[in-house]
Amino acid sequence: MPPMDESNLSAAYGRVRAFTEQLCEPLEIEDYMLQTAVEASPPKWHLAHVSWFFETFLLKPFLAGYQEFHPHFDHLFNSYYEQTEAGFWPRPQRGLLSRPTVAEVYAYRRHVDDAMARLLGECPAEHQATVQTRLEIGLNHEQQHQELLITDIKYNLAYNPLRPAYRADLAVAPAQDPVPLTFTTFEGGVHSFGAPEPTRHEHGDQDQSAARGFAYDNEFPRHQRLLEPFRLADRLVTNAEYQAFIDDGGYRHPGLWLSDGWARINSEGWQAPLYWEKLDGVWHETTLGGRRPLNPAEPVCHLSYFEAEAYARWAGRRLPTEFEWEHAAAGRPVDGHFVDDGRLHPTPAGAGSLQQLFGDCWEWTASAYLPYPRYRAVEGALGEYNGKFMSGQMVLRGGSCATSRNHARATYRNFFYPHERWQFNGIRLAEDLA
Repeated sequence: MPPMDESNLSAAYGRVRAFTEQLCEPLEIEDYMLQTAVEASPPKWHLAHVSWFFETFLLKPFLAGYQEFHPHFDHLFNSYYEQTEAGFWPRPQRGLLSRPTVAEVYAYRRHVDDAMARLLGECPAEHQATVQTRLEIGLNHEQQHQELLITDIKYNLAYNPLRPAYRADLAVAPAQDPVPLTFTTFEGGVHSFGAPEPTRHEHGDQDQSAARGFAYDNEFPRHQRLLEPFRLADRLVTNAEYQAFIDDGGYRHPGLWLSDGWARINSEGWQAPLYWEKLDGVWHETTLGGRRPLNPAEPVCHLSYFEAEAYARWAGRRLPTEFEWEHAAAGRPVDGHFVDDGRLHPTPAGAGSLQQLFGDCWEWTASAYLPYPRYRAVEGALGEYNGKFMSGQMVLRGGSCATSRNHARATYRNFFYPHERWQFNGIRLAEDLA
């Protein structure tokens, strides 16, 4: 690998770190430590955790003489890495920590940023390849937490009966009727899936060359699978279409639901997607811009896998597998509505084929989150990033309106438990060819 380009790496680091703090600018100080669900962490914790990541995996092992900002932050702000010495504070109790203060957390970020600038300028030649690789992982990791910041802030604010807005100035798409639903046909055959596998360094890290492009270890190795012929919807399912499912009693018919899904909607009392509520007989939706009437043409979002699967069954179709989705998306430009656009809400589709593959909503697939053939996690604590979660979760593809555009790609595999719906999760239908 050629020597590190310090200026480019520093610029990328600065951009990503600055955007995280930009996302927090609309918050009041009281918002920073709010945690209203186990899966939704306080903004203060996100700000500290991503700094902990750089400190743990880059500064401590590779910057000579590095001094920790606080001796116990490695315990408070570790998320789930069991192979680190300090352990971690329980996830459900992150919102119970009034200290360190928000000001101290921002000071921690400055401390880490200053040390990272020294590391990028002083890194010995024998460590440059590993530092570059870990830095790229760290930047992508922070982008993931930027998305979680947005969705967690939305969940936390929507818990309030006042339905306060995160940003009252967010653009609102004009209400309109959805474009007709059409499908694109794909022939069967053997196709390749996944990202090209990287080389590995002495610390077990994976080398992501610029030509190859970044990918997480769960996207490796590239391999082949047989697809049967299928058809894929040209756009996401809309609010109007999902409302028809509700109006037809979709939440009351056990024959539409997987057993775990039927148990979940009854135990939780679900009758509509998360953030929907009916006021004076009219459906409304809580957004990051506050509560507003439902736009029938916008993609339905904040659905669990159970709801997506039940809707597809009601519609006489099914969810695509992750491989059908990737085959359809492969080679297409990463176009769509992302966090970069500043809308922070899915946008209606126009006429045309295979729209909204990227951005707007993560798309539930029918595929369980499992390793690819010959998958091998990296050694050490970084190997816990993805591999240890390959049980009991489902794959989503495509990115959402809270995802960074340069973070999305056709091979990206997101994953959540089937009952979770606080992310911008939506539906794309598929069907078999007779």
